[in-house]
Amino acid sequence: MTGLSGMTGFARVTGEASWGGWAWEAKSVNGRSLDVRVNLPPGAEQLEREVKAMAATRFNRGSLQVGLRVELAASASGATINEALLKDLMAVSRKLSGEPTPEAVATLMMVKGVVETGTSSTRDVLSDADTLAMLQAGAGAALDELAQGRKAEGVDLNALLSDLLNQMEALKAEAETHAAGQPEAIRAKLAKQLEDLDREGRVDAERFAAEAALSAAKADVREELDRLAAHIRTGRELLKAGSPAGRKLDFLAQELNREANTLCSKSTSLDLTNAGLGLKGVIDQFKEQSANVE
Repeated sequence: MTGLSGMTGFARVTGEASWGGWAWEAKSVNGRSLDVRVNLPPGAEQLEREVKAMAATRFNRGSLQVGLRVELAASASGATINEALLKDLMAVSRKLSGEPTPEAVATLMMVKGVVETGTSSTRDVLSDADTLAMLQAGAGAALDELAQGRKAEGVDLNALLSDLLNQMEALKAEAETHAAGQPEAIRAKLAKQLEDLDREGRVDAERFAAEAALSAAKADVREELDRLAAHIRTGRELLKAGSPAGRKLDFLAQELNREANTLCSKSTSLDLTNAGLGLKGVIDQFKEQSANVE
């Protein structure tokens, strides 16, 4: 039994090395399936596959964004000059206006791509196998922390959903009490209608009894109440079994709502209708919260 997990959370794991520091951030929101997006600095692209594979072993649903930030130490992040590009630019300058002056060279140095800071050094740092292994372990730690955060949300969701099931059970019991009086209420209503419409007594008692029984059968909600009870038991079993349960809980909410709708449509009393409407309101909350469960 793993317990329920939610689908929202945030985690941040940091570390330091001789070349600088790094930080993994992982955040998750609701999603119908598992969608993992990874944002990596240049040179770390090969980590994307490993990060997605690690996420798949920890999560079943949710939209995840996982990002890595790398900060190089001052000694590791010096500028580099693209000498080949600078040489080509100076050749063009000579052709157009003679030998470049120091001012012209300074202008050429400002052309995009001539002086590169950080990016090339970052690539160099991340080309080291040990560094990549360290960063991969850091990604795993961030995903573990995210999973713990989602489990903490799951504890709250479990308590909330359990309370909603308790409310459904109470409303179902209330509906059973009101439903028990429906046959007699129907008979009394028909008798009053008959008294108003058949003052001469042309409808015999046997015909009246048959009509009353037919109307009572049409308004019988015992099957709906039995199915509601079964669905509530199923809901408790799903919560106890733990995630992944979100899709099953969502389907269960649809079935609960179906029975509550039928209960209301068959109701012949205001009290039973109110109990059914109360059930529908609680079921809507149950469905809304189920959407947060992995």
